[in-house]
Amino acid sequence: LFRSKQLEEQLGLSLFDRSRNGMRPTVAGEAALRAARDVELRLRSFFEEVEAIKEAGSGRLAVGAVSTAKYFAPQLIAAFRAKHPGIEIVLSVGNRFGIIDALRQYDIDLALMGRPPRDFGVRSLLFGDHPLVMIAAPTHPLSQRRSLAKEDLLPYQFIVREAGSGTRSSLDIFMSDVSGWQELRHTEMTSNETIKQAVMAGMGIAFISAHTIAMELELGRLKILDVEGMPIRRQWYGVTRADREANPAMRAFNDFLLAEGARYLPFIPTIYPMQPDEG
Repeated sequence: LFRSKQLEEQLGLSLFDRSRNGMRPTVAGEAALRAARDVELRLRSFFEEVEAIKEAGSGRLAVGAVSTAKYFAPQLIAAFRAKHPGIEIVLSVGNRFGIIDALRQYDIDLALMGRPPRDFGVRSLLFGDHPLVMIAAPTHPLSQRRSLAKEDLLPYQFIVREAGSGTRSSLDIFMSDVSGWQELRHTEMTSNETIKQAVMAGMGIAFISAHTIAMELELGRLKILDVEGMPIRRQWYGVTRADREANPAMRAFNDFLLAEGARYLPFIPTIYPMQPDEG
């Protein structure tokens, strides 16, 4: 408080509105807080780099992964740790909104995700393809048909991810030219695991990341439907803030993603060529 008073005197502006209920930053105060955060980040990056210089291969990295990436992120990070045992990694998994917010708030250093955010500056490193497919139980009426049109899917119940998820956005884009799609009622679920169980139980068909179903395909519990225009090809990215100076640990992880990241994506055997993502 004493230092803020001194700064206010130097600037000739109030940084906080003070009342009996507390203090709230003014517009100038918000700018001061942003500047303080920038200084803190610069200093943290400086000390991390000094420590890495003093002890090669050390450092700490906070990685966030969207929920779909949890099917490969632990294996990828374990392989990275084997090459860089001195780097401590903290992994957090969440939905797309949560991971983007953590990146925006500087709570994580790097995000593993499909579609990078566009509302603030980021650097995106592509490290592998991310196919999206339509699935059904092997006993479903569509499972034995070939060259299905989008319209052939409409009579059947769809099980979909929640609004705002990357998978749901891709599905809405893919089906946007189909008359009646927006009026259909879907069963909405927030977990890929729950969606898979529902499809295996015969509740309907689903649009899902192929990287989440490798085991179920191998065991014959799910089947990829042959839908025209699918699989849709998206990509996996390592995403960092554009205004964040990469420390040695971040640079090492980015180099690893670029060189070896694709090796740790689940293998999905499919006879259908992937289609480009229109989104």
